[in-house]
Amino acid sequence: MTDGFFINLHKALVIPVVIGLMIGFDNYSREIWLYLGLHGSYSIIWLLKQAWFPDRRFDVERPIWIGVIFVFLPLASYYVAPLLLAWRHVALPAWAFGAAATMFTFGVFFHYAADAQKYFELRDRPRLIDDGMFTRTRNPNYFGEILIYCGFATLSAHWLPFVIVALWAAVFFVPGILAKDKAMAKYPDYAAYKARSWPLVPRPW
Repeated sequence: MTDGFFINLHKALVIPVVIGLMIGFDNYSREIWLYLGLHGSYSIIWLLKQAWFPDRRFDVERPIWIGVIFVFLPLASYYVAPLLLAWRHVALPAWAFGAAATMFTFGVFFHYAADAQKYFELRDRPRLIDDGMFTRTRNPNYFGEILIYCGFATLSAHWLPFVIVALWAAVFFVPGILAKDKAMAKYPDYAAYKARSWPLVPRPW
Protein backbone atom coordinates (compact mmCIF):
# COMPACT_ATOMS: atom_id res chain seq x y z
CA MET A 1 0.00 0.00 0.00
CA THR A 2 1.14 3.57 -0.62
CA ASP A 3 1.86 6.36 1.82
CA GLY A 4 -1.13 8.11 0.28
CA PHE A 5 -3.44 5.29 1.37
CA PHE A 6 -2.46 5.66 5.03
CA ILE A 7 -2.64 9.47 4.85
CA ASN A 8 -6.08 9.32 3.23
CA LEU A 9 -7.23 6.80 5.85
CA HIS A 10 -6.22 9.21 8.59
CA LYS A 11 -8.15 12.04 6.93
CA ALA A 12 -11.21 9.87 6.34
CA LEU A 13 -11.32 8.92 10.04
CA VAL A 14 -11.26 12.51 11.35
CA ILE A 15 -15.04 13.02 11.24
CA PRO A 16 -15.99 9.65 12.82
CA VAL A 17 -13.24 10.03 15.45
CA VAL A 18 -14.42 13.50 16.50
CA ILE A 19 -18.08 12.42 16.52
CA GLY A 20 -17.08 9.39 18.60
CA LEU A 21 -15.31 11.68 21.07
CA MET A 22 -18.37 13.92 21.27
CA ILE A 23 -20.58 10.93 22.09
CA GLY A 24 -18.05 9.26 24.38
CA PHE A 25 -17.47 12.37 26.50
CA ASP A 26 -21.04 13.66 26.16
CA ASN A 27 -19.70 16.94 24.83
CA TYR A 28 -21.76 18.85 22.26
CA SER A 29 -20.38 22.31 22.97
CA ARG A 30 -19.93 25.10 20.44
CA GLU A 31 -16.19 24.55 20.71
CA ILE A 32 -16.23 20.93 19.60
CA TRP A 33 -18.83 21.57 16.89
CA LEU A 34 -16.53 24.25 15.49
CA TYR A 35 -13.62 21.82 15.69
CA LEU A 36 -15.62 19.17 13.83
CA GLY A 37 -16.56 21.68 11.14
CA LEU A 38 -13.01 22.92 10.62
CA HIS A 39 -11.04 19.69 10.84
CA GLY A 40 -13.75 17.71 9.10
CA SER A 41 -13.94 20.08 6.14
CA TYR A 42 -10.13 20.21 5.94
CA SER A 43 -10.04 16.43 5.67
CA ILE A 44 -12.73 16.30 2.98
CA ILE A 45 -10.88 18.95 0.97
CA TRP A 46 -7.69 16.87 1.33
CA LEU A 47 -9.42 13.80 -0.10
CA LEU A 48 -10.80 15.88 -2.99
CA LYS A 49 -7.34 17.32 -3.61
CA GLN A 50 -5.81 13.86 -3.73
CA ALA A 51 -8.44 12.83 -6.27
CA TRP A 52 -8.12 15.93 -8.47
CA PHE A 53 -4.47 17.02 -8.14
CA PRO A 54 -2.63 14.40 -6.08
CA ASP A 55 0.81 14.75 -4.57
CA ARG A 56 2.98 12.13 -6.27
CA ARG A 57 5.36 12.05 -3.30
CA PHE A 58 2.81 9.85 -1.56
CA ASP A 59 2.87 7.13 -4.25
CA VAL A 60 5.67 5.27 -2.48
CA GLU A 61 4.71 1.64 -1.80
CA ARG A 62 5.10 0.42 1.80
CA PRO A 63 4.51 -2.85 3.63
CA ILE A 64 1.37 -2.51 5.72
CA TRP A 65 3.24 -2.59 9.03
CA ILE A 66 5.58 0.19 7.88
CA GLY A 67 2.64 2.31 6.74
CA VAL A 68 0.79 1.80 10.02
CA ILE A 69 3.76 2.48 12.31
CA PHE A 70 5.58 5.21 10.40
CA VAL A 71 2.74 6.97 8.53
CA PHE A 72 -0.66 6.38 10.15
CA LEU A 73 0.31 6.38 13.82
CA PRO A 74 2.36 9.61 13.63
CA LEU A 75 -0.59 11.25 11.86
CA ALA A 76 -2.90 9.92 14.58
CA SER A 77 -1.10 12.26 16.99
CA TYR A 78 -3.28 14.98 15.46
CA TYR A 79 -6.28 13.33 17.14
CA VAL A 80 -4.90 14.57 20.47
CA ALA A 81 -6.38 18.06 19.99
CA PRO A 82 -10.03 16.92 19.69
CA LEU A 83 -9.47 14.38 22.46
CA LEU A 84 -8.34 17.11 24.86
CA LEU A 85 -11.15 19.39 23.74
CA ALA A 86 -13.86 16.74 24.22
CA TRP A 87 -12.47 15.26 27.42
CA ARG A 88 -11.86 18.55 29.23
CA HIS A 89 -15.12 20.23 28.14
CA VAL A 90 -13.19 23.36 27.23
CA ALA A 91 -14.96 26.74 27.31
CA LEU A 92 -13.04 29.10 25.03
CA PRO A 93 -12.89 32.90 25.22
CA ALA A 94 -14.36 34.71 22.24
CA TRP A 95 -10.96 35.68 20.82
CA ALA A 96 -9.95 32.00 20.49
CA PHE A 97 -12.83 31.35 18.07
CA GLY A 98 -11.64 34.23 15.90
CA ALA A 99 -7.98 33.23 16.10
CA ALA A 100 -8.65 29.58 15.22
CA ALA A 101 -10.92 30.48 12.29
CA THR A 102 -8.40 33.01 10.97
CA MET A 103 -5.46 30.59 11.11
CA PHE A 104 -7.55 27.87 9.51
CA THR A 105 -8.74 30.11 6.65
CA PHE A 106 -5.29 31.43 5.77
CA GLY A 107 -3.84 27.95 6.21
CA VAL A 108 -6.27 26.34 3.78
CA PHE A 109 -5.59 29.11 1.27
CA PHE A 110 -1.81 28.68 1.36
CA HIS A 111 -1.89 24.90 1.55
CA TYR A 112 -4.32 23.99 -1.19
CA ALA A 113 -3.73 26.87 -3.60
CA ALA A 114 0.01 26.10 -3.49
CA ASP A 115 -0.54 22.38 -3.99
CA ALA A 116 -2.77 23.08 -6.98
CA GLN A 117 -0.25 25.46 -8.54
CA LYS A 118 2.59 22.99 -8.01
CA TYR A 119 0.63 20.10 -9.51
CA PHE A 120 -0.50 21.87 -12.66
CA GLU A 121 2.79 23.67 -13.32
CA LEU A 122 4.87 20.50 -12.94
CA ARG A 123 2.46 18.22 -14.75
CA ASP A 124 4.13 18.63 -18.16
CA ARG A 125 7.73 19.37 -17.25
CA PRO A 126 9.88 19.99 -14.17
CA ARG A 127 10.83 23.62 -13.60
CA LEU A 128 11.60 26.14 -10.87
CA ILE A 129 8.31 27.51 -9.54
CA ASP A 130 9.10 31.02 -8.34
CA ASP A 131 5.86 32.90 -8.96
CA GLY A 132 2.27 32.90 -7.71
CA MET A 133 1.97 31.30 -4.26
CA PHE A 134 5.72 30.63 -4.30
CA THR A 135 6.83 34.22 -4.92
CA ARG A 136 7.81 35.07 -1.32
CA THR A 137 7.97 31.62 0.29
CA ARG A 138 9.50 28.47 -1.12
CA ASN A 139 7.10 26.24 0.85
CA PRO A 140 3.66 27.87 1.09
CA ASN A 141 1.98 24.48 1.48
CA TYR A 142 3.98 23.64 4.62
CA PHE A 143 3.29 27.14 5.95
CA GLY A 144 -0.42 26.65 5.35
CA GLU A 145 -0.48 23.23 7.02
CA ILE A 146 1.23 24.60 10.13
CA LEU A 147 -1.34 27.40 10.33
CA ILE A 148 -4.20 24.91 10.00
CA TYR A 149 -2.99 22.69 12.83
CA CYS A 150 -2.16 25.69 15.03
CA GLY A 151 -5.80 26.68 14.57
CA PHE A 152 -6.89 23.23 15.73
CA ALA A 153 -4.44 23.42 18.66
CA THR A 154 -5.91 26.79 19.67
CA LEU A 155 -9.36 25.20 19.93
CA SER A 156 -7.96 22.51 22.25
CA ALA A 157 -6.77 25.18 24.72
CA HIS A 158 -3.82 22.97 25.66
CA TRP A 159 -0.08 23.12 25.06
CA LEU A 160 0.33 19.51 23.89
CA PRO A 161 -1.13 19.91 20.36
CA PHE A 162 1.24 22.85 19.77
CA VAL A 163 4.16 20.58 20.73
CA ILE A 164 2.90 17.98 18.25
CA VAL A 165 2.79 20.60 15.49
CA ALA A 166 6.34 21.68 16.37
CA LEU A 167 7.57 18.07 16.33
CA TRP A 168 5.94 17.47 12.94
CA ALA A 169 7.60 20.61 11.60
CA ALA A 170 11.01 19.54 12.95
CA VAL A 171 10.85 15.88 11.93
CA PHE A 172 9.02 16.04 8.60
CA PHE A 173 8.79 19.60 7.28
CA VAL A 174 12.35 20.81 7.90
CA PRO A 175 13.96 17.81 6.11
CA GLY A 176 11.49 18.32 3.25
CA ILE A 177 12.39 22.01 3.00
CA LEU A 178 16.12 21.24 2.97
CA ALA A 179 15.72 18.49 0.36
CA LYS A 180 13.64 20.76 -1.85
CA ASP A 181 16.21 23.58 -1.64
CA LYS A 182 18.91 21.10 -2.63
CA ALA A 183 16.87 19.88 -5.60
CA MET A 184 16.08 23.42 -6.78
CA ALA A 185 19.71 24.49 -6.61
CA LYS A 186 20.32 22.97 -10.05
CA TYR A 187 18.24 25.70 -11.72
CA PRO A 188 20.13 28.83 -12.88
CA ASP A 189 17.56 31.22 -11.38
CA TYR A 190 17.55 29.56 -7.97
CA ALA A 191 20.10 31.88 -6.30
CA ALA A 192 18.05 34.97 -7.18
CA TYR A 193 14.84 33.24 -6.11
CA LYS A 194 16.34 32.17 -2.78
CA ALA A 195 17.47 35.75 -2.11
CA ARG A 196 13.95 37.15 -2.45
CA SER A 197 12.05 34.37 -0.66
CA TRP A 198 12.05 32.71 2.75
CA PRO A 199 11.97 28.94 3.34
CA LEU A 200 8.60 28.88 5.13
CA VAL A 201 6.95 32.14 6.20
CA PRO A 202 6.27 34.47 3.23
CA ARG A 203 8.83 37.26 3.07
CA PRO A 204 6.96 40.55 3.64
CA TRP A 205 9.20 42.69 1.40
